[in-house]
Amino acid sequence: MNTPLHASRSQGPQRRRRAWAFWGVLVLFIAWDFHASSPIDLRDEPPLIAAGSGRLSAGGHCSMSK
Repeated sequence: MNTPLHASRSQGPQRRRRAWAFWGVLVLFIAWDFHASSPIDLRDEPPLIAAGSGRLSAGGHCSMSK
């Protein structure tokens, strides 16, 4: 059945607090991650067009052609 209108109103502030807590923890985690991680060297990354080129791997998926 439907919940009474007065019951849903009482959950509003608690739901907002939980939402603020979630976003606050997420922002703190991202800030900690940026602080704790080594910086990304974009010049060390292979260009996207070269992704997959190079030496073939010895192992692989069983459906790969030989």
